[in-house]
Amino acid sequence: MGNRLYVGNLNFRVSDVDLERTFAAYGTVKLAQVVMDRETGRSRGFGFVEMGSDQEAQAAIAGLNGKEIDGRSLTVNEARPPEKRGGGGFGGESRRGGGRRY
Repeated sequence: MGNRLYVGNLNFRVSDVDLERTFAAYGTVKLAQVVMDRETGRSRGFGFVEMGSDQEAQAAIAGLNGKEIDGRSLTVNEARPPEKRGGGGFGGESRRGGGRRY
């Protein structure tokens, strides 16, 4: 278990400070960040929180997952690293000809 959490289904008015205050009841908050749209500058409705320890992160999940805040039921779980996206097909061996070189 890690201490970095994903927080989904946030009300679009929730700020980083609001997120930090909500999670502070469960321990030390090292980072609280609402993800914003680059083009509009508006909240995308989710964010990430880094707690001080794994135990604090577990307590926050237990206490906040499914809890209604500002009219929205939160989704709180362990954050997963972003998935790698597949490449465009350049730089690897050719799929044709079984790898033979001419």
